[in-house]
Amino acid sequence: MVSPLLPVSARTRRRGPRVRGFAALHRTGDPLVLPNVWDVASARGLVEAGFPALGTTSLGVAAAAGLPDGTDAALGETLRLTRSLAALPVHLTVDIETGSVDTAAAVADAGAAGVNMEDAMCPAETHAALIRSVKREVPHLFVNARTDTYWQRAGDLAETLRRVRLYADAGADGVFIPGLAGPADIAAVVAAVEVPVNVLFLPGRHTVVTLAGLGVGRISTGSLLFRAALAASVETAVAVRDGHTVRRDLPSYAKINAWS
Repeated sequence: MVSPLLPVSARTRRRGPRVRGFAALHRTGDPLVLPNVWDVASARGLVEAGFPALGTTSLGVAAAAGLPDGTDAALGETLRLTRSLAALPVHLTVDIETGSVDTAAAVADAGAAGVNMEDAMCPAETHAALIRSVKREVPHLFVNARTDTYWQRAGDLAETLRRVRLYADAGADGVFIPGLAGPADIAAVVAAVEVPVNVLFLPGRHTVVTLAGLGVGRISTGSLLFRAALAASVETAVAVRDGHTVRRDLPSYAKINAWS
């Protein structure tokens, strides 16, 4: 249990303008491209690159700490990272996995403009009730309600539509369907709800232009950047060992140290 929680009125006064600005970045036809970060250095690099908003990646945060994703094991690391990132000149949304009212309130108090909350295929009514409770406790927090109907499974459009409508009716500010790829399915979800639809960018399957044309309001990278960084680290080490060319246009030691 996170304690003490601020009264709703105090939390609203402190966080309202930033959250409203974050919500305004979700535009049909001009979607928010949201990179997902796992530490302060990755966030600072993306702020410098001009991104107006960042999300956290639960996989990256958990894996960097040697913890499993999807089990709420990295909650402490997530809260510490939120506090560190809140001072950056950027909107921040935090992946709190399944989440809870206390966790949502804690990251809001730490400076987050939004949260990502996944249903993990629990009963849709249970997740809708959680969304409703979070919006009642932290009304100006942007709640992005994720359903896993396409994540690591074949996909179920009918169940997806039922869930996203239920979550939107419960007060979700956006809906997120990772794994959703087919243009017809994306268009059907966009048509089903009045809130912004968030899609996970899938290399080779998506382009920003195509997703914009389908009406998507937000495009997340998820764990893509974290996995790409790991791959680049291994490739660089192998190149050093084997005498291959190593990329030289990297951020300098002094630059990264200054970020800290």
